[in-house]
Amino acid sequence: MALLNQEQIKNELKSLTGWKQNGKEIEKEFELKDFVRSMGFVHSVALLAEKADHHPDIDIRWNKVKLVLSTHSEGGLTEKDFKLAKQIDAL
Repeated sequence: MALLNQEQIKNELKSLTGWKQNGKEIEKEFELKDFVRSMGFVHSVALLAEKADHHPDIDIRWNKVKLVLSTHSEGGLTEKDFKLAKQIDAL
């Protein structure tokens, strides 16, 4: 999978809400009602990630879940990251 250039990354980010580029990654923090809902959200993300064979870095803080996406095997951002971000946003 080919790395996206900065112009392609900017265009992809326009189609997402709340995702921000941080170097060679995109990230978003989700705020949920409580810890149980946070864990349910993480479980749903895990199912999507497993199906896509593309796994985000996940940081869980009671009612906040931060997801970070990057295609580590390619050393940066690819279409795979934005496709999974869109699926996560649809949850």
